[in-house]
Amino acid sequence: MIAVELRLMLRRRRVWLCWVLLCALPTLVAILLAATRLTPPPGSGGAFLSAVVTNGQIFPAAALALVLPVFLPITVAIVSGEAIAGEATAGTLRYLLVRPVGRLRLLTAKLISVAVYVLLAVLLVTVVSYVVGVLAFGFGPDASLGGGGGIPSLSGATLTPVDVLVRTGVTVGYLALCMLALGAIGLFFSTLTDAPLAATLGVLAVVVASAALTPLDAASAIQPYLPTTHWLAWIDLYRDPILWDSVRRGLLVEGGYVVVAFGAAWANFATKDVTS
Repeated sequence: MIAVELRLMLRRRRVWLCWVLLCALPTLVAILLAATRLTPPPGSGGAFLSAVVTNGQIFPAAALALVLPVFLPITVAIVSGEAIAGEATAGTLRYLLVRPVGRLRLLTAKLISVAVYVLLAVLLVTVVSYVVGVLAFGFGPDASLGGGGGIPSLSGATLTPVDVLVRTGVTVGYLALCMLALGAIGLFFSTLTDAPLAATLGVLAVVVASAALTPLDAASAIQPYLPTTHWLAWIDLYRDPILWDSVRRGLLVEGGYVVVAFGAAWANFATKDVTS
């Protein structure tokens, strides 16, 4: 069942279109920066953008910061929102359940499919932006081909290319979990409706509401538990030493969303009268 879902996901044109668009934005930004050499001053603009022109190896971090607030959540909302609702709209959900496929097994396969999508999305953005960044900005002024130069961290200390590679790998995993939490919420909404668009809009409404409540003092009691609060905690991975506290809190909160949202999806789907 899981293999079938993964094959179906990889055959969908909209999935590939989402990946292409995610990689296109950082590529466009890199081309503009390379052509103009005009970067935001430190402390303004996207994270890491002020440093990428001196070392392309840090561009993956800048690319992830670019796609995270809007583009990545939208693509996750689209893919997860159609997980169950898309089957209902196509009239295939009832036939799936007529076969000896339990509802929990189907939901699990859908969640794993979303997890693979978000992991590949974050990984593709990282790999493509690394290649584009190195081609556009090089390995740094003191590096020979292969990347031997130091890379400044957010704390001012110098990181080796291996350090940056490891930290970027951890960042990929962290952001994949954050987006999986959003995908689990989308899976839940997808069990509530037969319209994929409605489920997608529900996920986006959660993102917008969370982002709107985050800076409000009146929402300080719930702010640590909002889904978007910890999305930028990965930036602390590029400090030296790494500030792990915010990352740990983010892992707990986002992991909690995955468990709770998937449990709610199963509770609703297990008792749902499927007619389409």
